[in-house]
Parts: sequence; C-alpha cells; structure tokens
Amino acid sequence: MTPPDRIYTAALVIIGDEILSGRTQDANLAYLAKWLNVQGIRLAHVRVVPDVEDEIIEAVNACRARHDYLFTTGGIGPTHDDITIDAIAKAFDVPVVIHPEAEEMLRAYYGGGLTDARLRMARVPDGAELIPNELSAAPGIRIGNVYILAGVPGVARAMLHALEGRLAGGLPVLSRTVGAKVGESTVADLLRNTEAAHPGVQVGSYPFWRNGEPNANFVIRSTDPETMNSAAEAILKGLNDLGLDPTDGEI
Repeated sequence: MTPPDRIYTAALVIIGDEILSGRTQDANLAYLAKWLNVQGIRLAHVRVVPDVEDEIIEAVNACRARHDYLFTTGGIGPTHDDITIDAIAKAFDVPVVIHPEAEEMLRAYYGGGLTDARLRMARVPDGAELIPNELSAAPGIRIGNVYILAGVPGVARAMLHALEGRLAGGLPVLSRTVGAKVGESTVADLLRNTEAAHPGVQVGSYPFWRNGEPNANFVIRSTDPETMNSAAEAILKGLNDLGLDPTDGEI
C-alpha cells in the first residue's frame, strides 16, 4: 500500500536549440509545474538541452531514473532537426516505428496532403502509447515513465489535458501568500523559526523593490491546509509585532 504522505516527483527536459539561443522563450515550465501540483506531483528538476542526440539521451536516462515521471517538450515535429523521438528510442534501446493509430490520425487529418515529412509525426519508440491531442492530429507519446510532449505551448497543454487524473500522485501542495513592505533580511529569523516550528511547511521569500523601497512576498506551502494556515498566521503576527502592516495575500 502506498503511504498517504508519499511524495511523487517529476522532471522536465526542455529540448531545443531555439530555447538555448534565446530566440524562443519557454512557456511550458510554469504551466507544467502548476498542472503537476494539481495532480499531486512536484516538479523537482528541470534541464534545457540542445538538439544533440547524445545530450538528450543522457538527460532522459538520468531524469527518468531519479523521478517518478519525466516530461519532455520539443523536437517532435515534422522537420529533420526534430530528433527527440530517435534519441528517446535510443535511451530505451528500442527501434523507432510508425504507430498505426497515429498514422491513421494523420491520414484522416491531412487526407491527400499527408507528406513524408508529416508522417514523421507518427514515429514513436517501439512499445510506446499515444497521448491524445485535441488541437491537431499529431499525438504526444508515453514510453515507460517518460511523457513526450510538443514544444508549442497550446499543443503541450492539450496533451496535458488528456492526461488529467491519469497519473498516480500524492496530495497537492497548497500555498498561501503574505506580503509586506520590508526587506527580507529584517524578517529572516521570523521566517526560519516559523518554518522550523511547522513540520511539513516550506516558507519562500520573494523580495522586490517598489518606489525605491524594499518589499517581499512570503509564500507558505504545505500539503496540509491546517498547518499551512497556522504558519501563515504566525508570520502575520510576527510582522505585526515588528510594527509592519502586512497583507494577507500577495502585494
């Protein structure tokens, strides 16, 4: 039986020269992290790798071994530089095959316009399963604990939508934010002591400047709402005791 406090973790490997060059800004990381949290899975590790087969293989094998789930984004399109499928097949030591159901989807979608290039999107590592994609014909792919998603944010989100409720996970991480006009060094002891007094709570400090003055938002995270709220109230009280005027929420 799985312990009720079992923590499930995931890694993300973002694949693409365009990300590393700065030409394209990744929009999948934040969405995936939030989506995973709802599933009771914590995004624990992220890598960005170029379109280089050996680097993809190394990242995939390392991350899939260390985490319950690995998600990849990018490199599954119809062009010659989309090599994610080939690299992941080599990581699993299996051949690349045309998935008959994926080919059928593409033929239905493109009709007589199904070119050899478009048919590349039906290629999968042998033994893989398809992840439906409601936006276009090209599906995502799952093999083992690896989920291969598109790099295009809208398409990646459609693939994640198809996975909702299908992954084993633990309790989702809840959060509550407290804000104050204060430099974080002033309240470092308060934050540290509050976290230590509330096992299972993580307190993050996110400072910023506004109108030339220091401000900070303090995010309290826990899987237990009662513990989370107790820690938040302790921080609110501590800030008030310091003569500050905290906000129960983000500022």
